[in-house]
Amino acid sequence: MRHSYKLAAALALTTAVAVPAAPAAQAATATSSCRVEFYDLDAIEVAESDGKDEIRVRLLPYLYPAGWVNMRAGDDADPADFNIPDITISGNTIKSYSLREVTPPLVGAGVELGAIEVYGGTCGTLDPGEVYTYTKNIVGTYEESFWYVMKVRMIGQ
Repeated sequence: MRHSYKLAAALALTTAVAVPAAPAAQAATATSSCRVEFYDLDAIEVAESDGKDEIRVRLLPYLYPAGWVNMRAGDDADPADFNIPDITISGNTIKSYSLREVTPPLVGAGVELGAIEVYGGTCGTLDPGEVYTYTKNIVGTYEESFWYVMKVRMIGQ
C-alpha cells in the first residue's frame, strides 16, 4: 500500500509538470480599425476682412454642419458645433477632414483652407479604446491671412 501511495504521488507530480501551464494573459493587441472624430477647431486668425469666417468641414462628400459656424479670432469650436462628423477607417484607407470657408447665404462646398488626412494604417498602432489626437495648424491666405488649429481623434476599436 505504501508503494502505491508513493507511486500515485510521483505520477501526480510528473503529470503536473508535464501539463503546460495555462496561457498567460495576453497583452492587448492592436486594432485593425478605428473611429475618427472631428475634435476641436481654434481660430487664431480669420481669413476675411470683416473679422469673421463662415466655416464648414467636409468629410467624404458630406459637409458639416448643414449651415456654417461663425469663427472669429480667439473662437473655439467643438464637435457638436459641426454635428459631430466621424468615420470608421482601417487598412490602407486615407480620409480627409477639409476645413472650408463658405459665403452665406448660399453655402456650398466653399474654398478649402486646409485639411487633415487620417490614415487607416495608424489604427494598427492603437489598442482598443486607445486615443490618438492629431493636431494640425492650417495657415495661409484667402482674402486675408488665416490660422486655425484643427484636431481630430482616432480611437482604436
